[in-house]
Amino acid sequence: MLDFDHYFIEPIQEKDSWKLCDFVVSNSDRLKRYFPKTLEQNLTPDLSRYFVEKKVKQFLAKEELLFKLKHKEHRTIIGLVYIKELNYNKSQAELAYCIGYQFEGKGWMSQTVKALSNYAFEVLGLETLQIIAHHTNKASIKVAQKCGYQWRTTLKKEYTPPNEPALDMELYELDR
Repeated sequence: MLDFDHYFIEPIQEKDSWKLCDFVVSNSDRLKRYFPKTLEQNLTPDLSRYFVEKKVKQFLAKEELLFKLKHKEHRTIIGLVYIKELNYNKSQAELAYCIGYQFEGKGWMSQTVKALSNYAFEVLGLETLQIIAHHTNKASIKVAQKCGYQWRTTLKKEYTPPNEPALDMELYELDR
C-alpha cells in the first residue's frame, strides 16, 4: 500500500498471524502497558490467527483498520498502527501505534503516521484524527507533534493499564 526505503505499510492479512505473534512476543515488555489486549490476543500462533481473522473482517467493514509495518529485507512485522474508534457521524478516529524496540528512533513511525493520517482524510473522508498518549510516553508525543497534531487537553482518568490505577492521558488532534 505505502512503500518506503526500508519498510512498507499495508493492511493486516490472514497470512500475517505467525509474524504478528513473533512481533508481539518479542516486544511484550513494550506492549504490556498500552497494548495489553493486542498482547494477550497474540501470545500464540493460534491466538494470532483468530485475532488477524477478526481484524481483517473489521478492516473490510471499515470498523477498525489495522496496518502493519513490514521490514523489506527481513520480511518481519516491525510495527502496528490502528485507525480505531472510527466515528463516521463525527468524522473522526483515533490513531494508536507501536514499533519494535530495534526500530525506534529512525523516524519510521512519524513517516507512517503522516501517511496514514493522509489516508484517513483522503480515503476514509475523516475530518479530525486523535492521538492519545501518556505524558511519560515521550516517543509517542514526539511522533504526534512531528506529524502536526496539536495538544488539546488532558483527559482525566482516560485509560487504565493492567494492574494500575487510571491514568490521565494527553489528547492530540489533527484537523483536515
